[in-house]
Amino acid sequence: MRFDVITLFPEMILEGAGHGVTGNAIAQNVVGLSVWNPRDYTQDKHRTVDDRPYGGGPGMVMKYQPLVDAVEDARKTHCHADCKVVYLSPQGKQITQELLEEVRHIPQLILVAGRYEGIDERFVDALCDDEWSLGDYVISGGELAALVVIDAVTRLIPGVLGDDDSAKQDSYAEGLLDYPHFTRPEQGQLGQVPSVLLSGNHQAIDSWRMKQALGRTALRRPDLLERKELTAEQEALLEEFLNEVQA
Repeated sequence: MRFDVITLFPEMILEGAGHGVTGNAIAQNVVGLSVWNPRDYTQDKHRTVDDRPYGGGPGMVMKYQPLVDAVEDARKTHCHADCKVVYLSPQGKQITQELLEEVRHIPQLILVAGRYEGIDERFVDALCDDEWSLGDYVISGGELAALVVIDAVTRLIPGVLGDDDSAKQDSYAEGLLDYPHFTRPEQGQLGQVPSVLLSGNHQAIDSWRMKQALGRTALRRPDLLERKELTAEQEALLEEFLNEVQA
């Protein structure tokens, strides 16, 4: 899979993606990453990529022509027929694990990082397949969102994490938050590890972890449970957790 990012700050993308999981995946050619600066597609000596909005108002709006040319270059250079262009903006649908799972099989994902007050809507309507947002808040540009998407999707590619079960057990992978994790020492100044995790009884451990995941989700993100159909066993574990909390 490859990622192409249309951005006014290419160094920000290359530096941010050059470490950890994504950095290793890029170095091993598991994923590809290219950046495209709209300023390279301008025609004036000032390399102007923005202008005042029609109708008045504060701020500036990104011009569409440099963005169109950058996207077309990204398409032509890598020639993937199955390519998705995504504009990252506060107006988009919220990025979720389910959404990322849907796109991880696409061979090329072009991410357009907006700046200023936004992008000329004609570009969004004509070239963008979708519009995504990190959440209900505003940041200075789409670069951070692009880095989040690159990292989150890369984690889902088989072989990237070494142990494919790592991604399967992440928060949201099963529609639930993750269960608590512990490591050595078994007992210290901050308390001790739950005894069930030291028992060697894998069935009991799995049951405890599921109960904790269900309970955490109920307490912190009850909206996730509303969208998930629980089994009878999960219902019982959740009730047990909530009774323990109330006690």
